[in-house]
Amino acid sequence: MIFLAITFTNWIGYLASLALIISFTMKNVKTLRIINSFGCALFIYYGILLGNDLPIIITNGFIISSNLYYLLVKKD
Repeated sequence: MIFLAITFTNWIGYLASLALIISFTMKNVKTLRIINSFGCALFIYYGILLGNDLPIIITNGFIISSNLYYLLVKKD
């Protein structure tokens, strides 16, 4: 069974990817940013699980910061 061979770390990566894909199907920008932020948080966790993979952590940290800025400070 292929599912048994997938590691916990890979499951987190797949879940993060799925959250980002779903976020881009949203018509409401606020919903998009919330789901996208959840996916970015999972990608940050994924980057940490990979042994502090900085390109993944930094990129998603910037994206989640941007999402939070528009959700909390500059409300559309």
